[in-house]
Amino acid sequence: MNSKENLVFLGMMGSGKSSIGLLVSKKLNIEFIDVDHEIEKKIGMTISKIFENNGEEYFREIEEVATLKYLKRKNTVISLGGGAFLNNRIKKEVLNNHISFWLNWDIKTLVDRIKDSKKRPIAHMSSKNQIEELIKKRSIIYSKAMYKIDCENLSKNQIARHIIKIYETH
Repeated sequence: MNSKENLVFLGMMGSGKSSIGLLVSKKLNIEFIDVDHEIEKKIGMTISKIFENNGEEYFREIEEVATLKYLKRKNTVISLGGGAFLNNRIKKEVLNNHISFWLNWDIKTLVDRIKDSKKRPIAHMSSKNQIEELIKKRSIIYSKAMYKIDCENLSKNQIARHIIKIYETH
């Protein structure tokens, strides 16, 4: 690996962080961690259930601890939860010590992907306009990532190849 430790994927829910992260990790033959999935395994319930039973604040506390723990690993592809990069401690760690990729999509594409998903508590509890506003607000923060990957009209393999090419020349 380069001087930066991990490849970190960030972006809105529905942006493909998990599927593209897994694909990149397989092509590079390194470990893959989906932070949301790891939290679900550890707590024994889905993110939606955690939100429903304990609230977003409780989830964000668990997310911060888990994310910072996984970022200490080396040689890993890590998929952050959609809201994780909004946390200043996580954002600072990612920007200072890792290679970060924002998987960017058109707002309409993201809204279509997430608007009816019961798996995504924030989207499920929001109107289409609220989701669009959330995407706009979060995009400002995601734009701080080291690399912005415009994914519209690309296949998962094309996106993964583009990321690997950037990583190898980084």
